[in-house]
Amino acid sequence: MKALLLYPKFPQSFWSYDRFMKIAGLKAVIPPLGIITVAALLPQDWEIRFCDRNVNVETEADWEWCDLVILSAMLVQKPDFHALIQKAVRLGKKVAVGGPYPTSVPQDALDSGANYLILDEGELTIPQFLAALNQGQTQGIFRSIEKPDVTLSPIPRFDLLKRDAYLMMAMQFSRGCPFNCEFCDIISLYGRKPRTKEPSQSLAELQTLYDLGWRGSLFIVDDNFIGNQRNVKRFLRELIPWMQQHNYPFTFITEASVNLAEDDELLELMHEAGFYAVFLGIETPDRDSLEVTRKHQNTRHPLVEACDKINKAGMSIYAGFILGFDGERSGAGERIQAFVEQTNIPQPMLGILQALPNTALWNRLKVEQRLFDSINHPTGDQNTLMNFAPTRPIAEIAKEYVEGLWMMYEPANYLRRSFEQCLKIGSIKKGQKQTMQFPLGKGLRLVAQVIWHQGLRRQEIRWQFWQQLWIILRHKPQVLNMYLGLCAAGEHFWEYRVLARERITQQLGYDPSEVLVLPKQEAILAKS
Repeated sequence: MKALLLYPKFPQSFWSYDRFMKIAGLKAVIPPLGIITVAALLPQDWEIRFCDRNVNVETEADWEWCDLVILSAMLVQKPDFHALIQKAVRLGKKVAVGGPYPTSVPQDALDSGANYLILDEGELTIPQFLAALNQGQTQGIFRSIEKPDVTLSPIPRFDLLKRDAYLMMAMQFSRGCPFNCEFCDIISLYGRKPRTKEPSQSLAELQTLYDLGWRGSLFIVDDNFIGNQRNVKRFLRELIPWMQQHNYPFTFITEASVNLAEDDELLELMHEAGFYAVFLGIETPDRDSLEVTRKHQNTRHPLVEACDKINKAGMSIYAGFILGFDGERSGAGERIQAFVEQTNIPQPMLGILQALPNTALWNRLKVEQRLFDSINHPTGDQNTLMNFAPTRPIAEIAKEYVEGLWMMYEPANYLRRSFEQCLKIGSIKKGQKQTMQFPLGKGLRLVAQVIWHQGLRRQEIRWQFWQQLWIILRHKPQVLNMYLGLCAAGEHFWEYRVLARERITQQLGYDPSEVLVLPKQEAILAKS
């Protein structure tokens, strides 16, 4: 079998870092771990070609060569995903699809003409698909109620990647989350019992990347890295000596629940292992909204104190915030802004609540007949209006979203938070590279671009940039990479906030000035 594995394009979004990628000479932030794990599950005698379309586009010769096209996608990749299915059908190729989007909404892929739906988790459903192929079946839907034992999952095919095109590499330690947040689709996809790999298994993946020559940062893509705290500590205790023996070739970033701050031992182990940052799902500082959405783990201790403790443990914080919860009080956007300023979180991801298919929120709103037409309503990006009738006016939520994103990513505000966050990071132990690491050969280009754009070209922040850079160099040079990386990312967010404002106002059908009245200086910046 000749299989062409394709990963669809992402639209420009909060996480695409488009401008950052351009000035750094990179193509994408992280590789698609799911589909290269699928590649490792396919028969060894198959011929495989892989293209991450965010990095390099397949050729017409690839289409002519293949017998089978395999696609994996998330909801936000919907347009390119369907275009690829339809092209394959026109060319007479068999199409197999999987990933979170088809698993949640199988009918969409069938409607576009997919032959095989390999849903849920591939360790259990790919063998079903392969058996059907051997029996000559020309179509099929393959599902499993059971969750696979991830200790049997193979090492992903990292060798298929154009590794120098990515900011970071990626690996997975666990699947599932023990919490029960109403809006989250992770528990519907992967369950509430976190399943973890063995420490030796994860170290073998790291060794593979090391042997392939990767040096730099790694994103551990678990939706909650600390879901099984006993097992994650087992892993970290073996990771620390491995990192020491290999002279700290990697630094790590991951996602975790806020209760990370409650476990001093876990914080210390992550610090020693080389974790430089963590993404937290904070969602809102409003306790009543956290209770409504069943995010009770965020109500046990003060959130500001939790963030400070994680910073002092040596990790920078990225965080997600959401507007539009049921019963949300007016001014929620302003309260989020105040929280971000108090904690100096550099890159707050502000989004408008979406009811994702098959979540508890989706099911509740469906019963309440509050869901909008999912076919005609866009879903999946952070700057899309909610796909249901909220409990306060949509225009009010949209205004708070646009104003919040605009003010938090005003250049001077953003640079100040980045600077303060770097200063808050706790002590870094001798020999560690506890900061963002850039791929070999990309660092100098990035520094030159940052100096040009922010040290010379952008007059409104020029002196602020140089003053902050001088303080970092004098008092905390070990976080220089992190600071410059945050500065460079600002170039993306200053473009993105304009795009987000345009998208929201277009969905409302308003003139942008009706949603956000800008001060004169801000209006000039928006146009530039």
